Amino acid sequence: MENQARADSAGGTTLLKALVFLMFAMFAMTTDSVGTVIPEVIREFDLGLTAGGSFQYATMSGIGISAIALGFLADRIGRKSTILIGLCLFGLSSALFAAGHSFLFFVTLLFLSGLGIGIFKAGALALIGDLSRSTREHARTMNLIEGFFGIGAIIGPAIVAYMLHTGASWKWVYLIAAMLCGLLVLGSAVARFPRPIVSRADPVHPGAAIRMAADPAARFFGGALMLYVGAEAAIYVWAPTYLAGYSGSWTWLAAYVVSIFFILRAVGRFLGVWLLSRFEWGAVLLACSAAMALLMWIAVIGGREVAIFALPATGLFMSVLYPTINSTGISCYDKGRHGSIAGLLLFFTCVSAVFAPLAMGALGDWLGDSAYSVVLGAIFASLLALLCGWNLARAPFAAMLAARDIDDYRTDDAVALVPAAQP
Repeated sequence: MENQARADSAGGTTLLKALVFLMFAMFAMTTDSVGTVIPEVIREFDLGLTAGGSFQYATMSGIGISAIALGFLADRIGRKSTILIGLCLFGLSSALFAAGHSFLFFVTLLFLSGLGIGIFKAGALALIGDLSRSTREHARTMNLIEGFFGIGAIIGPAIVAYMLHTGASWKWVYLIAAMLCGLLVLGSAVARFPRPIVSRADPVHPGAAIRMAADPAARFFGGALMLYVGAEAAIYVWAPTYLAGYSGSWTWLAAYVVSIFFILRAVGRFLGVWLLSRFEWGAVLLACSAAMALLMWIAVIGGREVAIFALPATGLFMSVLYPTINSTGISCYDKGRHGSIAGLLLFFTCVSAVFAPLAMGALGDWLGDSAYSVVLGAIFASLLALLCGWNLARAPFAAMLAARDIDDYRTDDAVALVPAAQP
């Protein structure tokens, strides 16, 4: 009987992880195809760079608002209910792309879909903490999840490119995401979720995430995520526009720069699982952030002829940074607050995802050259490398992580699951 219970529990855990993997792959299809969609939107509606970037700003604004305001739901009403609410909102918003034809309507839908992403992502990140047995396992699992996100980021632009090649609309990427979301809603509805491992005597309130922003750990990891996202946005948002005017001997490669970047980022995230099982997270962050910054400065100095190789190569080193920073920041707090801290860190991420590409687009419009997006991205990458160096030298969060390993994470081989009716 005990062996059967362990087998059932392990099977349930595998199913839940698979659902989270697919959630991340699904929404990555839309969010990370934006760099491919924006040039089409600019042509279709006769927009400038700043206005065209609204497809990025709208989604990330929605994610950021829901993350900071509604991330607490994962701690208050449960992981399952939170995930289902977010998935339904995202799926409905994506499906409505079939009914619209105006730029403002599409931007509104992207904002609503962003709200949905922020809700279900906070719930999913909290769930992964429940399913992990140590802070190090949490970081490895997050890299694996982001690997599937990377796969979705490859599929999304490929769908857009194929549809445009066949004369179909770029809107199909959102409609396909809506169909996948419907399947995830069904899977999440019937899945058995784990009982909360840490139960708080006082209920978590809407302002929990905002209050946590005063903690040094939250500020450090939030700041690191903002710098990372700023550097990444220079590539996946503006690299297609920057390289659109390239006319050298590698013209065919310019069309696939973002796809290559996403492929290397996906491969690197699976590699990150291996790295984090053998090296300390602080050392991994410093090595990868320094390599990313170096490649971006090489792209700046070498111009478009060099950038066409250096920019996609950053994906291999960027890959490990986001999931490791994010999961380690979440692991610094007890599991009863994982939804709130996940929402707060997601908010920091989205603030940067809105304002960094906005600044890059405005700078490109002002100076008449989108090359300045790469310069700004290289500055962000350099600041992140300095921050990671300070973290490795001082190890300011080692005691917090050790305490969480002792107090919060399971040491048994499986996580007890409850019937599907419970959140």
